[in-house]
Formats: sequence, structure tokens, C-alpha cells
Amino acid sequence: MNPLMSAEQAVLGAALLDPEQLTHLEWLAADHFYRPVHQALFAALRKLRNDGHPALSADGPLPLSWVTDAVEEAGQHVRGLTAAYAHTLIQACPRTEHAPVYGRMVLEGAIHRTVAQHAIRLHQAARADAVQGEVEGALRTADVLTGVLTDLARRWGTDPRPVPPTAGRAAATDIPPPAQSGQVAEDERFLLAVLAEQPGAMGEVVAWLRPGDFADPTHGQLYRCLGALHHRGEPIDRITLLWEAQRRGLLADGTVSSEQLTAVCEGMVPGSADWFGQRVMRSSVTRTAAASARAIRTLAQDEVLGPGRLINHALHELGPLDEVRARWATANSSPAPKTTASAPSAAEPPPDRVKAARARSTPRPGASPPAPAPAPASRLPTPSAARPPSRGHS
Repeated sequence: MNPLMSAEQAVLGAALLDPEQLTHLEWLAADHFYRPVHQALFAALRKLRNDGHPALSADGPLPLSWVTDAVEEAGQHVRGLTAAYAHTLIQACPRTEHAPVYGRMVLEGAIHRTVAQHAIRLHQAARADAVQGEVEGALRTADVLTGVLTDLARRWGTDPRPVPPTAGRAAATDIPPPAQSGQVAEDERFLLAVLAEQPGAMGEVVAWLRPGDFADPTHGQLYRCLGALHHRGEPIDRITLLWEAQRRGLLADGTVSSEQLTAVCEGMVPGSADWFGQRVMRSSVTRTAAASARAIRTLAQDEVLGPGRLINHALHELGPLDEVRARWATANSSPAPKTTASAPSAAEPPPDRVKAARARSTPRPGASPPAPAPAPASRLPTPSAARPPSRGHS
């Protein structure tokens, strides 16, 4: 028989044999039992005890009415319970004084089951939000799960604190994400195109959008390149983006090809980087919630994992969602800065830092050649002359 079922039968058998054991099980609730018949019987035993059943004050052996009345009371709420099954429960109890230990086993099973159920609800809410283009349902369900974990920790007698899972156990980052939808990929391509073509557009999203928020890893790598150019204060366009991708080895290792990068940049549409960035961020929230839910469910299904560690590992798996959620709140709390093609970005770094960053990013030859004579303007255009005229978009 399943160990959990044996523990449920043993704790009920102990209470049927010795009603005093119920005083040692105040922390155990009827819904902690898995089988409905066990839930109904435990609730009936507690009700008879609270109502002052005559058997509790009887001298000598425990009257049979304690068992028969408990079966009758429970039978009002569940079908299939007989006096014969009650005697089976009595026989399943090795020692009545071990009732608190049996009850602890029942609680342990309930904790695993409860965590798994709430993880499934979080996953369902995240998937529903992803379809509807929302995040509120997933975030509310995540709050409920956090509250449940905190309450379970109190019942188990442990401190609720995030603890990373040990090696070999599931983590949200180890679980592959689901296949991305066409709309998500399109939003990411449009955002990259806007960032590559609109001066100052990176300033609208760089404070809260991260490479890991992109569902397509290639798009995340290209965004990382754009972020590096922005951090160093270098100009951003499709050529500098291609150069940065080459310097990071993305072309050599096949992460992206020049044709793919050109296709992304040519997908430019009129739009706001902040608007596209929030769409990418919204997808990141629901995707992270789903990944956390899958990791927590996997942990809950590990019977070897003790309740304290399960609760703390589950809290840790909610950490990535908390981090993404905080950045989502930042993205929605302040209006995007207004930038124009002619005005420099408000977040432009100081000139000295720009000069130092460019010097670090300039390839250094083995031997320094003599300084060349100034080239004609037609061969070395100034930055203003090198900028192509702005194009109109239909």
C-alpha cells in the first residue's frame, strides 16, 4: 500500500482507539487527508470530541458508540463508509501513541500535494495571460502561491526563506521555454529594428528590458549588442550592430548571420521602442511565471524532498518572477523619455567616458604604425556627413 495511505489509516485508527490522541493533532486539518472518506471521518471525530461525546468521560474500556457515532456522522458527508472499514483502520494502527508521527506524515503529503496544485494553477494562469496579452492573472496567482508557501512553512514549523535547489533538482532556468508564438517573435523583431534605426531609442527601454526577456535567444543576443553600443556611447545603426555582433563572435559561431541581422533591421516599422518593449516585457512575465510553475511542480513531485526544503526551494523558484515583475512595474510606472532624431539622448554618457570606451573598443595592432596624414574629406567623412538622410516610412 502507498505509504501516505498507510499513514492516513494509522492516524485515524489511533483516534478511534484513543480519543485523547486528538489533543496531540490540533495542527492537523481534515483537508490534509488525501481520501475524501478519511477527511470526513477525521472531521467527524473532531466534532464528536468538541461536542463532548459521552465516550470521552466513560470509565473503563472505550464504548463502541465512539466508533459507530463517528461512522454515522461522517456518513452524512461521504458515501461508502461502513463500520467494517472503521475496524480496518483500527487494525492498521501499530501504536496509538505514535499518532502525532502518523499525522506529520499526513501533513507532509498534504504539503507536497498543495504545492503541486497551486503550481498547476500558476501555469494555467500564465498560459491564459499569454494568450490574452495580459499579466495580471499570473501575478495574482503567484501572490496566492507565495501566501500558501508561507502558511505551509508556519504549519510545518520552519522559516520561509528562498533556498536554491541542490544539484540535480529542477530549476526554472533549467527548464526549456515553450515554443514562442509568431506574435512574440514579430514584436521582438520590430523592437530590434526600431532600436537600430531610431537615435536615442535605447534610452527608452535600457533601464528595464534585459536580453533574457526575449523569447528568441538570437534576438536577446542582438539586444545585448545594442546595449553594449549604448553603454559605450557609440552610434547605433545596422552597420555598428553588425560589427558588434562580429566582435562578440556571434557570426563565427553561427548564432546569427549577416543576412538575418539585415532582415531584422529592414523590418523597421513606425513605432515606439517603449511600446514594443512593453510587449516583449509582458511576454517575458508570463513566460517566466510558466517556467517557475513548472519547476515548482517538478519539486513537489519529488517524494524524497522534505517539506521544509520543498517550501524554501519553491520560494527560490519564484525569485526570477519577482525580478521580472519588478522591472515590469518600472516599465509601467514612468512615461518614456521624449527623444528626437536631432537631439542627443538625455542619458548620453559624459564625453570623457565615451572617449575612453571608444579607445578600449578600437583594435590595437601589434606594432604601432606612424600616424597617417589626414585623408581627404571624401575618404574620411565626418560623423555628420556620414549619417544618411532620414527616410520616410509609409
